[in-house]
Amino acid sequence: MKRTLRLPAPFFAIALTLILPSLVASAAADDNAWQTELASWRAQRAAGLQAPEGWLSLIGLDWLQAGDNSFGSDADNRIQINAKTPGHIGVVRLEKGTLRLLPPAGGFPKDFLVDGHAAAEQMLAADDAEKPSKLTIGTITIIVINRDGRFALRIKDPQAPTRVGFHGLHWYPPTAAYRVHARWIPYNPPKMLDIPTVLGTTTHLPAPGAAEFTIDGQTVRLEPVLEDPKSTDLFFIMRDATSKTSTYGAGRFLYTELPDHGVAQPGELWLDFNRLVNPPCAFTAYATCPLPPSQNRLTIAIPAGEQ
Repeated sequence: MKRTLRLPAPFFAIALTLILPSLVASAAADDNAWQTELASWRAQRAAGLQAPEGWLSLIGLDWLQAGDNSFGSDADNRIQINAKTPGHIGVVRLEKGTLRLLPPAGGFPKDFLVDGHAAAEQMLAADDAEKPSKLTIGTITIIVINRDGRFALRIKDPQAPTRVGFHGLHWYPPTAAYRVHARWIPYNPPKMLDIPTVLGTTTHLPAPGAAEFTIDGQTVRLEPVLEDPKSTDLFFIMRDATSKTSTYGAGRFLYTELPDHGVAQPGELWLDFNRLVNPPCAFTAYATCPLPPSQNRLTIAIPAGEQ
């Protein structure tokens, strides 16, 4: 007859005594590593906002009209730059979706550069091009942005009041419970989402699937978009119940890595809501932010991330 080996009860007590401390230590080490990484990421987030050409440096966003759009500090320009610049810098001619830089009556200022070279009459590329044109004069940087077929000059200055007067970000304390494991449900083919914007327009971005997870006992589904076909992360535009009280009213953004098997296959991913951030519109009136689609407006509160 086969006999079963029975170990004395003290053996299990001794084994637990040996194993439990190592498990606890490992969990503590993982938590410490996560918090350290999160703290570093949050510091980088603040540094990015404060960069000389970061979001806090914006001083203007002026929409171009068809025809000639003169710009400079003088009041007779179609686009007046409220900073220390020459009275007349140049003219952007918008014609049938093309952009051409022309000199003002007195010629281009000597220190006016396009992509690091002395300005000359030339075509300009907007920010949706592979190599957008960058116009600089003194401390001022100007780029052309394209938003659903509308073009504007975005103007930056490191001396912007929003940058000079910045006093740091406010965060909820790190909470491991708001780092959740989600199931990835692919859409084949991806569906296009109608994304409203603060401009009152609607842009269209592909949603490759949905992330489904449980938080505070509720099952929730969010649909991220891809900002670019070559994107290496998912972009969640969302809001939750804290938007009525302690976080930005329009919603917040979350970027995550792609699911473990890519976007086209079922899989898993992590959503760390401790990395929720405010959109640029929370810091400047000169940004063009997307707003959460209706399916990403949650009724539950997620008190995590940036306040």
